[in-house]
Amino acid sequence: MAEYVYKKPDERFRSSGLIRPYYSKVPALERLFDGLSICVMFWLVVELSGTSWNFHYGWFLLATVLLYNFFAEFHEVYHDWRDEPMYKEAARVSMAWFSAIGALIIFAFITKTSEEFSRWVITTWMLTSASGLIISHQSFRLATRYLINTGENTRNVAILGGNELGQRLVGALTAMPWLGYRSFRFYDDRSAQESRRLSDKDIKVAGGYETLYRHARDGKIDVIYITLPLCAEKRVEALIEQLADTTVSVYFVPDFFVFNLVHSHWKSIQGIPAVSIHETPFRQLDGLFKRLEDIVLSVIILLICSVPMMLIAIGIKLTSPGPVFFKQRRYGIHGQTIGVWKFRTMHVCEDGKNIVQATRNDPRVTRIGKFLRSTSLDELPQFFNVLQGTMSIVGPRPHAVAHNELYRKLVRGYMLRHKVKPGITGLAQISGCRGEIHDEQMMQIRIHYDLEYIRHWSVMFDFKIILLTIIKGMFSEQAY
Repeated sequence: MAEYVYKKPDERFRSSGLIRPYYSKVPALERLFDGLSICVMFWLVVELSGTSWNFHYGWFLLATVLLYNFFAEFHEVYHDWRDEPMYKEAARVSMAWFSAIGALIIFAFITKTSEEFSRWVITTWMLTSASGLIISHQSFRLATRYLINTGENTRNVAILGGNELGQRLVGALTAMPWLGYRSFRFYDDRSAQESRRLSDKDIKVAGGYETLYRHARDGKIDVIYITLPLCAEKRVEALIEQLADTTVSVYFVPDFFVFNLVHSHWKSIQGIPAVSIHETPFRQLDGLFKRLEDIVLSVIILLICSVPMMLIAIGIKLTSPGPVFFKQRRYGIHGQTIGVWKFRTMHVCEDGKNIVQATRNDPRVTRIGKFLRSTSLDELPQFFNVLQGTMSIVGPRPHAVAHNELYRKLVRGYMLRHKVKPGITGLAQISGCRGEIHDEQMMQIRIHYDLEYIRHWSVMFDFKIILLTIIKGMFSEQAY
């Protein structure tokens, strides 16, 4: 009989395990219950109304469930938002539901199949199902809280790293009681005077690394979160190797907050995790939605404003010599130079290396130009830029090339605003950042709003900015 010879594994494959994304089964159950709720409510409404069933109802019901799942993903209904107020979750569920219903009603109207449906049935079902979906999601909340309150799944948590990231993590975990974490202890060997280590007034440290290992080995700790800085790689590796002698669950929380994150997310590349630091929100379908939004709204606005634009052009031509339109070089997406159209509001058309910003009572501004600039009507030709694809309706306002070259050296993250197309209006503009820039701090505030827009972009966010632009952003004392 041949003797079995043990071979030591190749060192290259010592840590070859893949990191897989964690998928909770709760969203899958929520999707199932949502689909059942929609179908049951439809059946009840049809039965109670005495309406005869036909195959159109079956196709309509199937299409509704599919579309609701699509819009639910679009509005992030099944993401883990259980730490937020109840009304926000209800708002997302309602948006997804009525988006699906609206799309189906439009389709039924266009294809002339709407005559096959009872208006009373559809209206009643639409309202009752919205309530049913909201109740279904709130029931999940109550059921989760009940399971946690039984105390059968509570765990003790250790935070390895007495720093700001660990403190933020405790705050986040405390807001998620369904996880069953009942106590939190900090462990750190560093003194309070060392970098990134919080003082004893801010946190209470239970001990150092040896104390942590002893508590883990004795069963006093169930879960460990390591929040040490990225530069502590060797120390983290040694600690994890030591903790492998225990049965605790160990998580490593990398401190990516030291970077200026722009639309950050993580993805898995064949099991290899990758975190985006600087990324555009307009990739794949989101980019398509953004482009459709720009085209549809631009066409509508240009049709509505065609007569006023003609009157403005005539007024410019009659009140001052020169062209009606003014084209200035600006930086667009990816920092590429684009030509931005505006109605001419000055006696001069500056577009060189040194551009003097307009000031209050600037003598270069024409009589009609002062009105156009204060009402932002001089920006109307930029809707042609939007149709052309070089601009968007909502986005960071484009600055002159000369100003870009100046402030990119002074303001951290300035060029990150060019991860997206420049806009006719933006979050900075509705927040009061308009007109002349006096110093570096004013530009920093604008860049802050521009990056916040990129981080939190959504179609609804765009509509909110457009609405606020119409309500309060049209007239401004800062625009001159």
